[in-house]
Amino acid sequence: MAEQRNIPRHIAIIMDGNGRWAKQRNKERYEGHIAGVDSVRAVVRAAVRNGISYLTLYAFSTENWGRPQAEVDAIMELFCKTVMNEAEELCRQGVKVQIMGERTRFSERVLEMIDHIERTTAAADRLTLILAFNYSSRREITLAVRDIAANVARGEMAAESIDEEVISQHLMTASTPDPDLIIRTSGECRLSNFLLWQASYAEFYFPETLWPDFGEEAFDRAIEAYTQRDRRYGLVTDNVIE
Repeated sequence: MAEQRNIPRHIAIIMDGNGRWAKQRNKERYEGHIAGVDSVRAVVRAAVRNGISYLTLYAFSTENWGRPQAEVDAIMELFCKTVMNEAEELCRQGVKVQIMGERTRFSERVLEMIDHIERTTAAADRLTLILAFNYSSRREITLAVRDIAANVARGEMAAESIDEEVISQHLMTASTPDPDLIIRTSGECRLSNFLLWQASYAEFYFPETLWPDFGEEAFDRAIEAYTQRDRRYGLVTDNVIE
């Protein structure tokens, strides 16, 4: 369906603006994160409806540990509650959830919730929802380089055999196609350490909308904007195979 309608196979979203949304309403920052969960539900519904195969959401970066402890604790608690509340509905919609990122800093409860949502939704096959949680693209690339170097040191591969495909297969996204479209809400125009390798030929869309106000219609507009793009991958239009 996605190919027939010329819509992206994989959309990645930097969910930005929760704090500003809360500040504009004289609310606490964590209330912005709570409101943002409704937008997650909305874009998941819209992704399923549009036939998107992969949806990656930047939920928590490694840099976010530096935020006030109360906010970090609130985000972790919100994650746990959301997993328990949404697992059944995600299964009903055919959404498989995968968590991407390092897990060493998470509490036992968060790890249990990660295991729960991944096991519960494992059989779903309409949409793969990837939550980048404690994720850093630079860290991801660093770990990939270390792994490849170790393989070379053990004699399992020659240095001359290292190419882009080898590197891609050592990233956390090895089983996932690169994003076709990256959306960042709130009007900010930067990647913030998100999918730096994978974004090489992605299209970008930067709406002014703050994340808690980004619903299904906004998601549909992003897809419509994507369909108007001419993706040339460094070629000229006449050389692109339609």
